[in-house]
Amino acid sequence: MIKLAAIDIGSNAIRLQVTSVISYEEKVTLKKLEYVRFPLRLGQDVFEVTEDNPTQRIGPERAAKFLKLMKAFKLLIDLYEVDGYLGCATSAMREAENGAELIEQVRNDYDLELQIIDGDTEAEILNKAMISFLEENKTYLHIDVGGGSTELNLYVNKEKIMARSFPIGSVRRLNPRKSLAQVGEEMQQWIKANVKKEYGKVTAIGTGGNINKIFDLAGKKSGKILPINKVISTRDFVAGHTLEERINKLQLNPDRADVIVYASDIYISAMQWAKSATILVPNVGLKDGVMQMLYQKHLNK
Repeated sequence: MIKLAAIDIGSNAIRLQVTSVISYEEKVTLKKLEYVRFPLRLGQDVFEVTEDNPTQRIGPERAAKFLKLMKAFKLLIDLYEVDGYLGCATSAMREAENGAELIEQVRNDYDLELQIIDGDTEAEILNKAMISFLEENKTYLHIDVGGGSTELNLYVNKEKIMARSFPIGSVRRLNPRKSLAQVGEEMQQWIKANVKKEYGKVTAIGTGGNINKIFDLAGKKSGKILPINKVISTRDFVAGHTLEERINKLQLNPDRADVIVYASDIYISAMQWAKSATILVPNVGLKDGVMQMLYQKHLNK
């Protein structure tokens, strides 16, 4: 049995997962041993420009918490005696002026290696997590809405033929620095130019914490299909509650409650532009793609 760990440093939250890989009678099973999600929301600093925060920097308070969290993650990795790990930081860290500086400090202080990845790499890692959900002779638009960016991947007959990362996300919508209308128009044009009629009916695939929660609220199980009208009605149901009601009545985490409607709008818009009537939500994310990469690396040793 081997143990692997994935760290996902997102714009809204930071996650650590430790997984054991069990091989028995030619069957391989990935079993989750530990999962930690901390709502640090690095994007709150990076995407908001004010008089108090005139530059795109992770502020001292969040930077201090980030360093404490990485110290805790390193302790867990050591305690579980993992055989391999990979830490990836996405849009907030890559846009932060002090992002590379913080990554270097983590390396020097805690001997923990992290990587700041670009949007294309992020999409490639996500691809490894959800490729098994694709069927032959079908067209899919993969929509991954994060805190700071949205990744779109177009698949035809299980082959990715086009991909694009857009600087629009749930946390960024709270504090927009550039015209969201402009980014939305660019996304719409990209979808309409690349999702062609000859590809046939398009099924959306949604990844990200917000679409997972919409799926839960709609009463669907992971891996099932949700019609777009149900996505819209669930979005409207959540939007009809105040922030306090979302937290106390709907039992949403505070860092989910204030962004879930914004994120849902992005999924719905992308589906409408692609003329996609349904969305599949497999409940996988960046950390799952990292696990696939680590396991493949282990096999190739």
